[in-house]
Amino acid sequence: MRASIIVVIGLLLLSSPVSSLNNGLALTPTMGWLHWERFMCNTDCDADPENCVREELFMEMADVMVNEGWKDAGYEFVCIDDCWPSMQRDAEGRLQADPKRFPSGIKKLADYIHSKGLKLGIYADVGTKTCEGYPGSLGYYDIDAKTFAEWGVDLLKFDGCFMPDWRQLGEGYMNMSRALNQTGRSIVYSCEWPLYEWQHQQPDYEPIRKTCNHWRNYGDVYDQWTSVTSILDWTANHQKILVPMAGPGGWNDPDMLVIGNFGLSHDQQQTQMAMWAIMAAPLLMSNDLRKICPQSKELLQNKEIISINQDSLGKQGYLTLQVASFEVWERPLSGNRLAVAVMNRQEIGGPRRITINDVSLPSWKICNPKCNVTQILPKYQDMGIQSRVSEIVVLVNPTGTTLFTVNPL
Repeated sequence: MRASIIVVIGLLLLSSPVSSLNNGLALTPTMGWLHWERFMCNTDCDADPENCVREELFMEMADVMVNEGWKDAGYEFVCIDDCWPSMQRDAEGRLQADPKRFPSGIKKLADYIHSKGLKLGIYADVGTKTCEGYPGSLGYYDIDAKTFAEWGVDLLKFDGCFMPDWRQLGEGYMNMSRALNQTGRSIVYSCEWPLYEWQHQQPDYEPIRKTCNHWRNYGDVYDQWTSVTSILDWTANHQKILVPMAGPGGWNDPDMLVIGNFGLSHDQQQTQMAMWAIMAAPLLMSNDLRKICPQSKELLQNKEIISINQDSLGKQGYLTLQVASFEVWERPLSGNRLAVAVMNRQEIGGPRRITINDVSLPSWKICNPKCNVTQILPKYQDMGIQSRVSEIVVLVNPTGTTLFTVNPL
């Protein structure tokens, strides 16, 4: 069945990104594991030692990442989120880890992570307190940056809670960026500056990109389908602003991958993985790698999808077509290639068909005279040699996504 109602998004997102943060990091989107969505602020290690935020959790995740192929697939960061510090700074004003849950200290944890060939991320906040009430960095940017560098930290996630005046957000984030650079250590800088500024006004993304390696724009992801779709909808509605800002050294961050948890069906997990690849998003998993099911593990380690995400051209994809509850997103890739994600937004019924051709998808013109089309999701298959006048019929499950690449010959 060919859809008769087609909306083509009138948008050519081909402008060059502004200058990025010049620290030589995050030339492709960051990949790793982050504790927050799955483990949150669970500090009750007496009642729940397996799932509380303590040093053993991060050491165990590092072990699994090395032993079960995650590191080989490209996931290199093990990231601590909120709730790791003591409630008090030390006598010299430095942050310190909770002595009961991190008795060895962050430096020894970093050494352990590094011994596995991985990198350590940590969390702090631009304001007076973190979102969960632990000490913030306002007034301590230089000493905190120096402390993180001395500990061997490789990534800082810098949240935006408890800033007394939101108009100081930009100054705070820029001050921490300078402080990190002055340490001489390579530390990826993950900001939440635009997320908090959007609550008051539309941010100016040029200084954000010059300050941060990636930045959150929208609210936290939850382990539910409506959360994933709300992130996609917000991103599509603001893509004229967001897409030109992304590129090597600086990326829009739609938040964590929740694949392998409880709330998404397998089709929905495929959609999140495909769309995060199309959006050139950091791939920061938040799940329990010790217990992940084989299907979710295979999806997260899919080399073809990761290759799209990590493509060296560094252009973010965008929504280009809406038709009869389908969305078509495309991402330009290096070598004049194209990645296309076709998402079925309908949540009822069975698999549905959509026809892709040079009318419904203008970028199909790269098949001139011919191209090779390869389907990546829901299963890998060669769709053969196509031409500009070809039509391919794509079958997509409800809430699922068909992902394919187009390679000109």
